[in-house]
Amino acid sequence: MRLVIGKTESSEAGFRDPRLSSSLSLERAEQLSSQWKGTNFLGGTAKNFIDGEFRESMTDKWIEVLDPSTQTLLSKVPETTQEEFESAVEAASKAFQSWRKTSVLKRQRFALELQALIRQNMDNLANAIVLEQGKTFGAAQGAVLRGLQVVETACSIPTLLMGEKLEVSKDMDTETRKVPLGVCASIAPFNFPAMIPLWTIPMAIVTGNTLVLKPSERDPGAALMIAELCQKAGLPKGVLNIVHGTVPTVNAICNHPKIKAISFVGGNRAGQHIYDLGTKNGKRVQANMGAKNHAVIMPDANKDQALNALLGAACGAAGQRCMAISVAILVGTAQKFLPDLIERASKLKVSQGFEKGTDFGPVTTPAAKVRIEGLIASAEKEGGKILLDGRGIQVPDYPNGNFVGATIIEATTSMTCYKEEIFGPVLVVMKASTLDEAISLVNDNPYGNGSAIFTQSGPIARKFETEIEAGQIGINVPIPVPLPFFSWTGNKASFLGDINFYGKGGINFYTQTKTTTSLWRSDDAIVAGEGASLNMPTMK
Repeated sequence: MRLVIGKTESSEAGFRDPRLSSSLSLERAEQLSSQWKGTNFLGGTAKNFIDGEFRESMTDKWIEVLDPSTQTLLSKVPETTQEEFESAVEAASKAFQSWRKTSVLKRQRFALELQALIRQNMDNLANAIVLEQGKTFGAAQGAVLRGLQVVETACSIPTLLMGEKLEVSKDMDTETRKVPLGVCASIAPFNFPAMIPLWTIPMAIVTGNTLVLKPSERDPGAALMIAELCQKAGLPKGVLNIVHGTVPTVNAICNHPKIKAISFVGGNRAGQHIYDLGTKNGKRVQANMGAKNHAVIMPDANKDQALNALLGAACGAAGQRCMAISVAILVGTAQKFLPDLIERASKLKVSQGFEKGTDFGPVTTPAAKVRIEGLIASAEKEGGKILLDGRGIQVPDYPNGNFVGATIIEATTSMTCYKEEIFGPVLVVMKASTLDEAISLVNDNPYGNGSAIFTQSGPIARKFETEIEAGQIGINVPIPVPLPFFSWTGNKASFLGDINFYGKGGINFYTQTKTTTSLWRSDDAIVAGEGASLNMPTMK
């Protein structure tokens, strides 16, 4: 299709006018559409990527991808057909037979080439994220960078795959090696459309596996662009395949006998279903799900640092991240920080992601906005206090955007706004008299992705990190996601599975350990010129 300013020329019925309110948005949509093969940001379609080819789906079921700031139709995503899905798995299965035998140095070379290409195309990937998902351009760049760091870690694969060897008895050795599983699958969420695919693509592939990736049907563009970069990096056809869709595609992944492992990041309902169905079918599954991350603010905290970090962690990316700080516990006299926290939050700028000075953009869909505003309203009904209300915010030039302003609610643990993950720019504030009371509040919550404390006291920090049950702890760090040479370590109800994401955990997830015990008796060695021994052999 061709875009004409002021009207749409399209042979496909039902397309909305694809004009974007921001001229910068239009410029970047046109540039991406002309330069990348897998998708089109001007009302076109997202392709399947199967056996090294971008293929138009033959489906009759399409899902619209809308710009969250304007409701402009950007593209249509197919519900990949069963035949197309089978083709993707077969391509991955066939490619595995040769890819598994490819030397670790060639797989390392792919990772090195990919990291260079991603670095060169970070702005293009960020542009796609702003258009489809709604992040600010800076936040999108940051998300791509965190994914790139996983690729860079994967470049160390020769060292990461090293096994062990020991002479366990005379002339007898036992050695271990890590070998690939086979065809693996990755199901990615809408909130990090580049970062999460980059958690899985490099780790699965450098360990010798092949991969079928299903990006979110809400924003598949970045994943398709990454597939094209993988191709340019020299990845053989069939090693990476991309399919699309909703529940039918997810169930196909969970049920297919040739898929050996599934990596999932997303919500509780989907994660539990994928874990249950996948493990029932004998697959290895890792599922990162919901969260309710707390930050404890002590009276001795650096006030400016703590409040700024708190707001950034609560409202950055419009609160749509599983490591967002969604609960602040003010301890003792730190409760006096609350008016200043409200004032600073009220000054945060909400707008379209390309607009200068924007602190955070829209939430991803109208339905998400309705849900978030409903949870804010529930606090008032249940006796909470809405100290700063972001509902009904009006953003100039973007009247149809899914915008929710920064919101601060004083609530208790019995309220719905505390018990449910809001996934929006909403901070629930609670009060505690002591550190022990705050620690009990955090540990009583079923989720365990992360928790942070702001203090200048070493002993207080030590007590907190020792006693808090969440898997990722920040001390004066609001979002303590470890760099990829460590592993993601969310726990409790936030994670299902036994092996976590990236780092050493990622290597272990995508491999199985094989041991070989060999016996080569030194007595059996025949030295040239000695001839055969006719003596009775003895066991020594």
